Parts: sequence; structure tokens; C-alpha cells
Amino acid sequence: MTEKTMSRERRTPKELNLSSTKKTKTPGAGSTLPPLDWARSHGPITGALSATTGAAAAALLGTATGMPEGWPLLIGAAGAIGHGIGHSVRRKLTLRTAVARAASWLVAGGWTAWAMAHGPLSWAAAGTLTALGVGIGAAASHTAAWEEAAEEERFTAEARAAAAEMDGRRRTLATEWQDRTKRVCGVDVKVVAVEFWDTGAGYSVEAELPGGGATWDRISSRSRALAADARLPLGCTVHVEEGAAQGLVVFDVMTKNIMREEKLYPDDYSPLSILTGIPWCLRPNGEEIRVFLREACALLLGPPGSGKSTFMDVILAGFARCTDVLTWVIDLKQGAIGIPWVTPWLEAQGLIEPDNPDNPAPAGTRPGVDWLAATPKEAIRMLKAALRINKARQLRYQKLMRQQDTTLLPISPELPQIEIVIDEGAEALAHANNRREPEKRELAELIKEVMRTTRAMGIRKVLTAVDGNLNTIGDTVVKRFSPLSLALTSGENSGHNVGKLFPKVRIDSNQLNEKGAGIIGDSGANGFAPTEFKGWKSLPSMVRRVVLATNDRRPTLDQVSVEAAGADYRERWSTARAGWLATAAEAVRNSDADDDQAPGAAGTATAVLDKPEPPAAGDDDGRRHRSLNLSYQRRAEDDPDELAARFLAQIDQTYGTTEEPDHTRPTDRTDRERPRGLNLSYSRTEPPETSDTSDGDESDRVPPLLQRAYDAVTAAGGRMHTADLAEELGLGATELGTELGRILRAVGVERPGKGTVRVGKSEPRTGYLAETLAEAIRRYRDAR
Repeated sequence: MTEKTMSRERRTPKELNLSSTKKTKTPGAGSTLPPLDWARSHGPITGALSATTGAAAAALLGTATGMPEGWPLLIGAAGAIGHGIGHSVRRKLTLRTAVARAASWLVAGGWTAWAMAHGPLSWAAAGTLTALGVGIGAAASHTAAWEEAAEEERFTAEARAAAAEMDGRRRTLATEWQDRTKRVCGVDVKVVAVEFWDTGAGYSVEAELPGGGATWDRISSRSRALAADARLPLGCTVHVEEGAAQGLVVFDVMTKNIMREEKLYPDDYSPLSILTGIPWCLRPNGEEIRVFLREACALLLGPPGSGKSTFMDVILAGFARCTDVLTWVIDLKQGAIGIPWVTPWLEAQGLIEPDNPDNPAPAGTRPGVDWLAATPKEAIRMLKAALRINKARQLRYQKLMRQQDTTLLPISPELPQIEIVIDEGAEALAHANNRREPEKRELAELIKEVMRTTRAMGIRKVLTAVDGNLNTIGDTVVKRFSPLSLALTSGENSGHNVGKLFPKVRIDSNQLNEKGAGIIGDSGANGFAPTEFKGWKSLPSMVRRVVLATNDRRPTLDQVSVEAAGADYRERWSTARAGWLATAAEAVRNSDADDDQAPGAAGTATAVLDKPEPPAAGDDDGRRHRSLNLSYQRRAEDDPDELAARFLAQIDQTYGTTEEPDHTRPTDRTDRERPRGLNLSYSRTEPPETSDTSDGDESDRVPPLLQRAYDAVTAAGGRMHTADLAEELGLGATELGTELGRILRAVGVERPGKGTVRVGKSEPRTGYLAETLAEAIRRYRDAR
């Protein structure tokens, strides 16, 4: 049947009362006798002793006080009716038990009345009382055994009835799926088992294939038709896979769409190991899917809006919980995914104000990730350090590997594995063959080299991308070295990604349209077939809790690796290289981050790691931005807009430039209607910005609109329709087409195919290619 995964039961620590130091005496501590449990019910012996001693005490008391002899008989009759009959009926006990209890009360009452009449202190009274006690004990022991047998019989009957009902459901489903498989797939199978999922969201059916060469693949190709024939609810699928032996096939049938349910990441932050697997997501039957990454890289594809960022937090949380993993992060989008993981450390250092002043990060808090690279230059440092670590480990740990008789580095908390998480790998791998940007080309080559050469020494990667096109991930090297593959299926191009990663899968990905849902498979030796999954939802507060909970548990890099990595590793958190983090973290938390400001830009890398200044009086947000302020150099009478207008007027008088475009008028004029001359209007579209694709002063030559368009198209996979690009840039489609068209014509760049592109499976429409925009950027840089 479906693969079972080991689950760890949460152990709730014992609650200690530390509010009082008063010592309490343990009951029975000073006695040598066993403690008495007064709440425990009577057995045959204690019941008989209780009855005889009670009767003797009543006889002595009645004789001494002159009690009427009929009272014990009345008390015995009341006990027989209340306890013997009433209590037995309420507990649904057998008739034999009720008769034995009633008789015991009546006999005890009769003996008490006789003893009061003839004297309770005679040998006759003592002998008859003893005989009475033995009789009551024997009757109680017999009825107890009888009652136990009767109760077991009742439970057995109920179990048989429940099993019969369950078997009836199983037989009904077995018949249905035998008929359905023959009707839809033309294969006459025999169902041998039906198992209901503990979550109640579906069931699994195991069947034997007939002879004659029928295989499970034939049934798997008709999984969508089987789901439709079974009239499953929307969002539910039928997953078909091979059974435990050849000739067996298993149907996993979803009857409840649990993909629609949002499941938060569990609060269990207990230790994990890279060697025993890390939970990443859930199967439709509620079981955890654990991934094993000691020797494997992973590739995650997810279009915009599919929940990829949330899934990345879950991946980083799993690595943080491991006692034998160090996480390095490369994110060329200003380090967005890594900033929340270093924010508690920034708080502990006093570099930023905590969100909750009453609960700041404690002193000694370390970054949640061991290294964060947000620029190509820093990423190159990181990957080169990884290659040096790989060589040093190969040489220095030969004796250790011989002692443990293995060719793989023995990973442990003292010798941790390095997991390099690369978000939006398109930003790096898309430039593998781009000779015009040597820095990004070098980065792409290093990514592939690390994947190829570092498996044995415990350095692996998790890479994400928007889609699986070659122009996005460079070439097939990434797929070959990533046996663990995931495709998030919510958002555009989802079916395209599934086809790229799992070309033979027959799962209806159109039904998996909820955020965080998708298909996962491991083609490794001990992997598993592609199957549906649902990822956990992560919250920003979860990241902080994980960082603090695992702070004392996360390992440090071994000394051999530290020496090999050198200053590039030791100075990774220095002011010069990580000074931008404090400003970026504040901007992200205040939701005023400049998306196009590159990390490490001038003014943020030199002083931002100094302690924050106290809040200025009258400052609305209560804290002062710690960046370089040169406003004192401006004269009050110099208005920036007036200076810019005066400068453009001088250019117009000298070169006869065109007028500013009037966006209130129709913009569909032909090129013959446009005035000729040098057009610098594009330079007024956006203020100059820093970008990772520019080097030094070359950024001044590239129109900001062109640079922003190139970044957006590259991030989207290398091609975008005009309407989608305009929405991304916050412009109108007509306005964008007019301005960007002028920018391209100014350097003689034409869009191939009359400007039409095909994105995914959509119809060809006007749009832009990353290669076209990159060529225009190169020509602007070479213009001088």
C-alpha cells in the first residue's frame, strides 16, 4: 500500500510548580505498610470482608443500644433493591450478578437480626458470620468471572458488527473498482485489499493485474478518466502506482479535497537529522513526506502565486531544525528570503528595534542561516568557498572515512552538511551562455560545478525557479543532479512545469489548483514515485520561533572547512559585506522597501551596523533612518524640479529634442508623425536606480525603464506579454509600449517576430524577450 512514514510523538514536558518552595509530606512516606487506595472498587475478598465486618458492627451496636430487631431486615431489603438490582440494571450487568448482590444484602441483614436476638458475642454467631463471609466471597468471585466473560462477549459482538459493516463497505468498493477498471481501462483486475485512510479523506485499493502482459502503466494513463467515472469532488484525484510486487497496482483515491485546507507548519521544533529525513509536506492521506538530501539536490518549480515563498520558509525551517546541517542562502532579489532569518540576530545585536520591545531576541542569538548572499559577487565568494571546502575535506578526512569504511563523508553535528539554497535560480542560470555579463556567467558555471563535484563531501543544493525551460535553468545539468523534484501547480504554466519534471506522470494537475499544492517525486535509488502533496503554510512569526528554538542546537562549521573557506567565510557578517542587512530588515518590516535597491549600495554598507539612534522627537514611526543625509548641501532656493526643467530646456535649445509625450492624447501615431531628433524623454521615466546587472558608472547609461523591464522579464522566465509587464511595472500597456519602443529604437534594437511572443501555452501576443532587452542594455553601455 502507500508508503508509511515515521511520525514523532510530541512529548509534553512535565509542568513544575515553582511558585512555592514549601515542602509537602508525601502520603504514607513514614509507614511501612502499602498505601491504601480508598477510591478503588471492592473485589471478591474486600467485598466479603466489608460485608461481614459491617454486619458484626451493626449487631454489636444494635444490641448495646436496644435497636429493634426488624431494622436490620429493612436495611438489608433496601440494599438488595438499590444496590443489588438498581445499580446492576444501570450498569447493564447480568442477571446472575444482580441476584448475587441482592442475596448478599438479604443474608447480611438476616444474620444481623438473628445475632441481636441471640447475642453477637457467642461462638455460634462468630461461626455463622465466618460462613457468611466465605459464601459472599465465593459468590462475588464467581459472578465477577461470569461478568468479565459476558462483557468480553459483548465487545466481541460489537467488534464483529463493526467489522462486518466495514467489510461490507470494502466489498462494495472492491466490486465498484473492479467494474470501473474494466469499464474505463479495459483491464480485468481483482481487488485484494481496501484500506481507509486515518484522516477520513480517502482510501487505497490494491488489486492484482491479470495475465497477458497488462501493466500498471496502462491503468495509470487513465487516472483522470477513473476520477471522472468515480464522480469525485473537484480537487480530488486518483493516484495510480505500482504495488509492493510486480503484478500489483494500488489506487489512492481522494474523496475529500484536503488540498483546500490550510495547515500551518507544526509547532514541533524538535531536532532532526539530514540522515533520517526532513518533513517537507503532506500526502493526501495526511502522512508526512520526508525527503533525504544527504546525496541529492532538489529542484523546486513554482510560477508566481503558487506559494513558493511559503514553501521556501518550510525548507529553511527543516534545515534549521537539523543538528547536522548548515544553511547557506543565495537570493539575487535583495536577499528577500534570507532577511527574516537574520532579523532576530540583528535585534540581539542592537542594530534594529524589536517588533515587541517586551520580548526581544536574547543575547547570543545567531543568524538563522549561516551565510546570506544577495549579489552575484557575494554568491561567487560563497560558491568558491564551497569548492575549497570540498577539496579540503577530501584530503583531511581520508582517515576518518577509512575508519568508518565509507566513501561518503560521515556527516554529524561536528562535521555538518552544507545546504546551499538558491532562490529564483533563473537570475543566475539564465546567464550561463551570456558573454556580455561575465560575472553572472561565472556564477552560473559555479552553481553547476558545485552540483557536479561536491556530493561525497556533504555539500548539496536546493534550487528554485519559475519554470523548467532551458532558458530559465540554463541546461539539463540541474535536472540530472536533482533527483528530488517538486512542481507547485497553482498559477500559470503549472501544467508546463509538471510536464518538464515528470514527463510520464498521469496525475491531473488541473485539480491541484490550491496554493502550496503540487506534485513531488524522488527518482533516486530509495525514492518514491511522483505523488500529490500539500505544503504547510508558514507565518512570519514561525520563522522567528524556529530561529530562537534552534539557536543552541544549530551546528558550526568544522575547523578544516573554516580554514579552507578563509576570509570569505570569516568576514561574511562584517560591516562592509553585510551592512545593508539592518536597513533592509527595517524596510521589510516597515513595508517601505525599495525593491530595486541592490544590497551593499553606497550609503548602506558602511554605517548601518552601528547601534541605532534613539527615536527623534516628532518622528511618526518612532525610529530614525540610519542612512547618509546630504540635504545640508542643498540651498533652499534651489528646487530640484526647477533645476531639472532648466537643464532639459538647455538640451532642447542645443539639440532640438522632441517634446515630452502627452499621455492624455492618443499614442497610436505612426513613426512618420513623430518629430525627429534626439529623444531623452526616457530618462525622466524613473529616477536612477542601482541594479545587480549594472557595473560601476555604466548604470547611468541604461534607461531605468529598460533596466526594470529586463529584470521583470528575466524573473518571469525570459519572456512576458506587454500587458503583464506593464502591470508588473505599474504602467499602462500603451504607455509602456510607446516608451519602451522608443528606447529600443534609439539604439537600433528590433524585436524578433514582429514583437509577438508565446508564454507557456497561451496564444502569441505582443511582448518582450529577455535577450532583446539585454542587447539594448549592452548597446547603451557601449554608446560612449
